[in-house]
Amino acid sequence: MQIDASQFPLVWMRFNALGTDPDVSPFAEFESLLARKEIFVLLNDEGLDKGDHEHSPEEKRQTSLWMKGHKRELRAFVKAAIYIEPNTAKRLAIKALAVVYEKFWGYPMLMVATKGGALALAQQLLFGEQLGERAP
Repeated sequence: MQIDASQFPLVWMRFNALGTDPDVSPFAEFESLLARKEIFVLLNDEGLDKGDHEHSPEEKRQTSLWMKGHKRELRAFVKAAIYIEPNTAKRLAIKALAVVYEKFWGYPMLMVATKGGALALAQQLLFGEQLGERAP
């Protein structure tokens, strides 16, 4: 998995790409994002088909333990995970999973059709409330 925080608070996650440093755990990269104590949005443009990799029971266990240990920070700093999926049927089919996803991770899973839609939604989530407060 690759985590690209070069456009923070927009953080691109790609499940089908190798991380920039294979010796660094994606969990460590994610922890460094949480350690900033700033709100951010996760974005993914791979579509909802994340490849053929099936996680082993051990990978699932490690992910679950990590998530439980960071639940408070995840809820506080991750506004949402926004997935870009151009296929309408796939976006609709994933809605039930989105409910389970939010319960597990502590932040919503949102789906949009285009990159432009994802960026607009991210801006709204990150800055919408602040902009609304400034309006006369």
